[in-house]
Amino acid sequence: MKEIVLKSSFTISKCIFFGILISIPLLLFLSHRNSFSALISTTTTTTTTTSNSDSDLKIRPGYATYDSYIKKQLNKTLNPKLRKIWTTRDWDRKIQVFSKFFGQLKTRSLLSASSKVLCIGARMGQEVEALKRVGVSDSIGMDLVPYPPLVVKGDFHNQPFEDETFDLEFSNVFDHALYPEKFVSEIERTLKAGGVCVLHVALSKRSDKYSANDLYSVEPLKKLFKRSELVHTRTVDGFGLDTEVVFRKKS
Repeated sequence: MKEIVLKSSFTISKCIFFGILISIPLLLFLSHRNSFSALISTTTTTTTTTSNSDSDLKIRPGYATYDSYIKKQLNKTLNPKLRKIWTTRDWDRKIQVFSKFFGQLKTRSLLSASSKVLCIGARMGQEVEALKRVGVSDSIGMDLVPYPPLVVKGDFHNQPFEDETFDLEFSNVFDHALYPEKFVSEIERTLKAGGVCVLHVALSKRSDKYSANDLYSVEPLKKLFKRSELVHTRTVDGFGLDTEVVFRKKS
């Protein structure tokens, strides 16, 4: 009887031992699987975070060719209803607002009566007329469609001007640039050393269906202006644009 009990105990112990041996690999496998799952989870989170922290300057899709981009921009510029509004109802109102902006630039010694100024994307030339009214007579606008005598024909991706022509360049159409790098490099090419670029941009909202890019902070602009230094940024209320960014070209 004692022998039977001993054999039974031995058998039970043997079963427990083998059970433990079998369980160890299973536990290791489960542990490894949980660790792998955690790694995947971490990787996924990291990927998502990286995706959310993409550049604060995004080019809008939908332009198969440069010609298709130009055609869309011309659809707005040549729209007869808009052109009538720009030359009638909006004319005086915009000149008053632009005159205020340029007057503030003169107060800050960024603009003077002797400055030679280019307004980029000037449409009918309200900015140019405003400059002339605040005493800056040597001013001209540029757009895809000319509007003499205030606006000449030109593409801001390839300005029709010589190097170092202007003391100041102003634009409120940065969002219409399909190639922001080229837009900025042309400004820096045609600005004189020490010259000033003033941009009015929208950082808080996306509204214009004709825009080719969306800007979410000033940081991309600081990177694009490779030959210039940031002078200041400030909040403005400029026909849907909320931020003024000023750069000065290095000597």
